[in-house]
Amino acid sequence: MPDSSPQPPPCPFKKRFPSQLVRDDTFFMSLAFNQAIDAWREDEVPIGCVVVRDGEVIAAAHNTVEHGADPTAHAEMLAFIQAARAIGNWRLEGCTVYVTKEPCPMCSGASLMSRVQRVVYAVPDPQMGCLGGATNLNALPRVNHRCDITAGGVIEEECRELIRAYFKLKRPSAQTPSPETGPND
Repeated sequence: MPDSSPQPPPCPFKKRFPSQLVRDDTFFMSLAFNQAIDAWREDEVPIGCVVVRDGEVIAAAHNTVEHGADPTAHAEMLAFIQAARAIGNWRLEGCTVYVTKEPCPMCSGASLMSRVQRVVYAVPDPQMGCLGGATNLNALPRVNHRCDITAGGVIEEECRELIRAYFKLKRPSAQTPSPETGPND
């Protein structure tokens, strides 16, 4: 019997192949961008995430909310689980998280709770982002851990265009949400 499930829209974006010689924010965000493309190819909202420790990727994930029927299966949450398993500790101290869009309340909270050292996100989200967008959980006065935040600027345009293009293809008759006003993950 042929598969009658709807096919994802074709992804017009190409993966990035950054040089291994310079492992900077652009390098690691490029890997997160590639994860976002993988999400698109699986008909998931194209958000990607990598977790880095001591200059090495210890986790990489993308959204699987739809296919997993799991509201918590955001790229960051899945990457945190992988990272914790990789280092054998739930405390992700010394880790940097690279994610293509500002984390939502759940993922921002998980960043703080897991003691991530730094979060770098490409596209700010003033509607649902909680590391400086709609609100800033990192700035709560009684929080017992704070992350260093790099907000926007690291391949921001590419990540924004990927999200916009996905929703434009998915909802051609509806107003196309932008990363700043559309679904959070």
